[in-house]
Amino acid sequence: MASTKITVNSNGSIKIEGDMEIVDKNGNIYDLGGREVISMCRCGMSKNKPFCDGSHKGHFEHEAVAFALPPKK
Repeated sequence: MASTKITVNSNGSIKIEGDMEIVDKNGNIYDLGGREVISMCRCGMSKNKPFCDGSHKGHFEHEAVAFALPPKK
């Protein structure tokens, strides 16, 4: 079974590595051009949303530190 690793980068994007399929709200598949590593925008400044284009540099701050979510309700 292939795996997918998702990394939340400090002051930047969400990096996705491995086997993936990304779809829009209508279920249409994004053509990733054979990539096995992509970065998703989380600052909202990318001109290539939902993918990161580096626009966040110097304009987006978030220290990515893992924590436990509260129990499901």
